[in-house]
Amino acid sequence: MFMLRNVSKYLFGDTSKETLLNLPQGQLYLVRPLSPKGYSELIFTDAAASIRRTGQEFQYQLVVQRAYEEGEEALNEDDDEEALEKELGGDKDEKGFLLDQSLRLRCDLREGGETVFAWRDLSGDPGDLFEFVCAPSISGAETAQFMLVAQQCQYERKYQKSLTTAADQDLQEFEFEDEEPIPSASPLSSPRTLSPTSTSQSLAAPKSLNLVEANSGAKRGDMAKKSAEDKVSKAVVKKEEKATVAPPSRKAPKSREILAHQTAELHLFDFQSGTFVMQDSEVEATVSEIGDWNYWLQITGEKGDWLGQSIVEDINPVFNFEYLSFIFNHYPEDGTAYSWLLRFKDASLLENFQEGLMQALWEHLNQTKWLKQKEVERDYILDSFKDLTMNDIREEEAKVEDEEEEEAEEEADEEDEEPAQREEDYDEDEDEDEALERDKDGNVNSQLAVGSKHDRSFVVRGSKIGVFKHTPNNQLEFSTNISKVQTPKGKLFSPKKVMLHEGDRNMVLQNADNPNSLYRMDLEYGKVVDEWKVHDDIPIDVFAPENKFAQMTDEKTFLGLSHNALYRVDPRLSGNKLVDSELKQYASKNAFSAAATTEQGYIAVASTKGDVRMFDRLGINAKTHIPALGDPILGLDVSADGRWVLATTRTYLLLIDSLQKSGKNEGKLGFEKSFAADAKPQPRRLALTPSHVAQFQHETGAPIAFTPAKFNVDPEAAHTAGGETSIVSATGPFIVTWSLKKILQGRKDPYSIRRYSEQVKADDFRFGTDKNLIVALPNEVEAVKKSMLKRPTRESIAGMATPRRSGGGGRSSGRGTRGSYLGRSDIVNSPY
Repeated sequence: MFMLRNVSKYLFGDTSKETLLNLPQGQLYLVRPLSPKGYSELIFTDAAASIRRTGQEFQYQLVVQRAYEEGEEALNEDDDEEALEKELGGDKDEKGFLLDQSLRLRCDLREGGETVFAWRDLSGDPGDLFEFVCAPSISGAETAQFMLVAQQCQYERKYQKSLTTAADQDLQEFEFEDEEPIPSASPLSSPRTLSPTSTSQSLAAPKSLNLVEANSGAKRGDMAKKSAEDKVSKAVVKKEEKATVAPPSRKAPKSREILAHQTAELHLFDFQSGTFVMQDSEVEATVSEIGDWNYWLQITGEKGDWLGQSIVEDINPVFNFEYLSFIFNHYPEDGTAYSWLLRFKDASLLENFQEGLMQALWEHLNQTKWLKQKEVERDYILDSFKDLTMNDIREEEAKVEDEEEEEAEEEADEEDEEPAQREEDYDEDEDEDEALERDKDGNVNSQLAVGSKHDRSFVVRGSKIGVFKHTPNNQLEFSTNISKVQTPKGKLFSPKKVMLHEGDRNMVLQNADNPNSLYRMDLEYGKVVDEWKVHDDIPIDVFAPENKFAQMTDEKTFLGLSHNALYRVDPRLSGNKLVDSELKQYASKNAFSAAATTEQGYIAVASTKGDVRMFDRLGINAKTHIPALGDPILGLDVSADGRWVLATTRTYLLLIDSLQKSGKNEGKLGFEKSFAADAKPQPRRLALTPSHVAQFQHETGAPIAFTPAKFNVDPEAAHTAGGETSIVSATGPFIVTWSLKKILQGRKDPYSIRRYSEQVKADDFRFGTDKNLIVALPNEVEAVKKSMLKRPTRESIAGMATPRRSGGGGRSSGRGTRGSYLGRSDIVNSPY
């Protein structure tokens, strides 16, 4: 064992190697002992199994890859295989599995000397297993080492620390001898004819591979006999895999007023099984005010307190009246995250609890008494937090539709790829440190502006701006670097915000040190050439284009906002650039925070109070005012036709339909005519499910914090059904896209994700398409196909789908198997 562990330390310590260990030959089966779909299917006739690194520290994957003989690949591409591939998902030549204890990975050395590795199919039916049957040429030492390394990978993932701190006994919990015997991958008769007491040799209790006594010089027959003897004499009781355990409860502060008190069932989301597990059949859930606009949720059972926590926006509340449930997130003091579910006996109890909890949350965010709001506005806020994903279409139909969409996207991706670009071109001599060169002053990428006229993207990094060219095969190519952003007087500054202007020939820059002015950079010269003083007394906090596609034209004017004013900026004016006749200033501090425009020039404005205003032109009162839900709005976008308004808060998005469906203004937009007081549009609240939020934080240790969400932009399709189809945002290391079609169908989890090794700093769609994304990481920029994003699962949240390549950067090939990072000559701080 000492020798095996030393070899493992050598393998783990060499970070330049993507593959830790390899079993070069075997067969992969999918075994379904309890399924009517069939007992056993041979997936790969000839395959290799390996353990690989992913893009995340302490995360590894088990990969089984098909091996072809000459000419076999073309012959195997038949309809049956394609059907099987659709069912299994993933690459038809490769299957990847996150090395987590939920796989229950184990090894069986059978009497004939055949070694089998088996693990659960987490996306299949209960009892389904994948089995890798090793070829006779694989030695016992090789399989022993492979199993040991797999256990060590599971240890690192579970405890998020290096295996160097692990003792031999620490790995025992990853030997799952309490599992059912591994069934034979190729039974002689149907398993349905076997009784539970069958003495069939294929279902006999397996003899686990003994890692301690494995020896590379032993013959397979001798090793099998010795392993069986050792198993009897050295058996160890293994630890049973534990379900997620509730953390200790916090003591409730002294209550001033009880806002809600109800009885319910309590369930806790279990990370291992991916389900909510009942903890207590009857608990008391109490919402109370504790003073200074702070509120508390306490849940108590017969034997004591289950949990207590402050009511803040991070609890991510979801009320589902179809299942009489309230789902929320809980954050103990150690920074971990859990997802809980309260189930009530009837709708009236849930409704009473919802009103109390939402009153607490709203008052905490707004520091205003709930009852001061009009009743219609209170109802509006309550309805916004109901779970709107009621699955209008059947699950099976949705699955088929998803498969068809994915297949169409993959075919489109293949058509976009140029043959010469299909293989990634890596410089194997390039050092990892070279590929990740950082600025000595600590600057990182912070903002992204995607061009519309000349296929360029611009990335801000401190006082530098990197320019990237979009290639015909939808990749990025470094073009140049604007190394010094400085005022016309020569003072260096880091742009706080940027906007492309006048056909992408100019860029408007904001300097945090000069809040009343903006600067114009001539992109042909890479130099700031003008300072535009907006007004002596009115700052410019936010600016936006005159209309949705103004940056494609020679339009000179644009919109400006201060905390309480909305106006037009005209750089052609002498002196101050604010147009006085088109200034709308409010007496109160509205705290405007974001603005967006439609193709017709209609204007949407949001605030840190959480409300949204819709204008048909400047200088007048808003046609429509959407009440605040309480959370500050950080970003705003609007569809070209004005139908959809998209607002971003820190923990969720709001999608607002501005089309009036009834009344005297039926068919008009909220920008054009006011909604009736009792008919304001009900926003769709786009949030990650509480269980996904808990898994995100479980993996990253950071709360949800969305970047400003954006629609895809396509002027040619703006007035057709193929206009805005997708939404993109990011939180932490995750890029997230939503399908507008799935949102409107009421689909559960209408989003896909992709995880990176670092925080996503900025993101957007490539102009004119919803198929390609531009992603800025702290020190890298990537063009990625939307089809590479996957639905949120344990594997995709853990980052298995986005492995980081060690030993240098490379341009994306679009295939996504090794990560698509830019090399040293491509990052923003490259030499000019």
